[in-house]
Parts: sequence; structure tokens; C-alpha cells
Amino acid sequence: MIHLARHGETDYNAERRFQGQNDVPLNARGLEQARELAAAAREVPFVALWASPIRRARQTAEIVAEAIGLEPRFDARFAEHDVGRWQDRLFDDVAREEPELWAAWQAAGEDWRFPGGESLGEHQERIVAGLVDVTQSLQLPALVVCHRGVIRSALCHTRNEGLDAYHEITVPNGALVAL
Repeated sequence: MIHLARHGETDYNAERRFQGQNDVPLNARGLEQARELAAAAREVPFVALWASPIRRARQTAEIVAEAIGLEPRFDARFAEHDVGRWQDRLFDDVAREEPELWAAWQAAGEDWRFPGGESLGEHQERIVAGLVDVTQSLQLPALVVCHRGVIRSALCHTRNEGLDAYHEITVPNGALVAL
């Protein structure tokens, strides 16, 4: 079995700002969430730990690693979306300044592409390839510390819902989700 965990909170999360692949660190609340996640991870006999190399996921994974005694394996396929020119922008600003694109983003779907960035379909494809490799490593149960978008995309795939259901999935910071 594979479990996915969302990194702890960052200031960008609190501000409702697009982070994308920006190396935003955990804030104080995020560090506490990472410690809580580490305590929850001790309850599962994980034999492998994978993670996104983006700073907020890396920090979370390192806290979890110390608690469960595993060395994280960083894999860029578990990185968050490339959000293109929306990186660093507040959600509310994008919604106000680009209402048609914002509405299209809210509808999601496989073909949705961030302006200057990655499509949801491309993002999901690399995530699924990474999860296949985790499964084929035969080191299960495994934990993958990653991002909300990664978890949403993975769940859309495993539930056979399609990426139209992307925004229907809620994933709080520090959440531990079984696939």
C-alpha cells in the first residue's frame, strides 16, 4: 500500500497564494503539522519514504524520516504543478484579474493548462509514473510526502473519476491519505 502525505503549511498556503514549484519553506504552523504527521506515520510500518524535492515537502519528509527511521528518496515526479505565470500570485488576484482563466481552472479537467505551465494531464502522468515505480520497488508500505495537487491527481486516477473531480478533493496541510 502507498500513503501520500501533504507537506505542512507555508506562508503561501496561509495567504492563498500559488506556490507551484517555488521553494517556499514551512512556517511555524507547518513545522508543527509536520511533527504531527511524523507521529501519525509512526503508526504505520512504512518500509520506504519518498518525497518531492521542493523545500516544503523536503522539510516535512526530513521531520517524518527522523521519526520513522527511514531515509527519504527525493523524486521530482512528486513535485507540485508548474503553475507558470501564476506562481507567487494570490488566488483572489488571479480570480479578479483573469476571471475566464480562473473559471476554467475551477472546472479543471485533463486539458487544463496553467498559463505558461503544465497541464493537469501532464502532471498526473508524471505522478502515476512515479507511483508505478514506488509499487514496483516492492518496498511497501511506502509513504510519499508531496503536495495537494499531487494527492488530488493521484486520487482522481485511483478512483477513476477523471481530473474533472480535481477540485472536489480536500487535502489539508499535514494530511496522511491512503491510496
